[in-house]
Amino acid sequence: MASTERVRTHTALHVVKGAARRILGTKWTASVYVEGLHGRLTVQCDRQPTETELLEIERLANEKIEANLEVQELEMAHAEAVGKWGDDIYDLFPIPAGITRLRILHIPDWNVNACKEPHTKRTGEILAIRLEKVRYRAGKQLLEIPFDVKSSD
Repeated sequence: MASTERVRTHTALHVVKGAARRILGTKWTASVYVEGLHGRLTVQCDRQPTETELLEIERLANEKIEANLEVQELEMAHAEAVGKWGDDIYDLFPIPAGITRLRILHIPDWNVNACKEPHTKRTGEILAIRLEKVRYRAGKQLLEIPFDVKSSD
């Protein structure tokens, strides 16, 4: 069973991804990392973001957390998910061809992703996030967005 901290941090990845997509136009996740209250989202990005853009990503993510939105975990046929959301459910790493049913994380009007990890029921359970120093790897066009989730203590 996943720890509460890990579940909160993993859900935060999806909230940060939604904010990055709105501010930077990023779509594809290259990798994710979660350790306790620390997470890192790595997305394909064609440029180094400005400090203003990074502040806006953090602001938007925290706005969605404060809105306490429903986090839906749906299970459906792979083909049905693609029919409903297209390639938005995918990341850069492929879903194996033999997988016919998917677990979908859906935060309405914010983020949708095929994801097998457990999530919080609402975004408010994350409490808040703070972005750390990002790293842009121009040669690979990858933006690493590390963040910390507020402790519940």
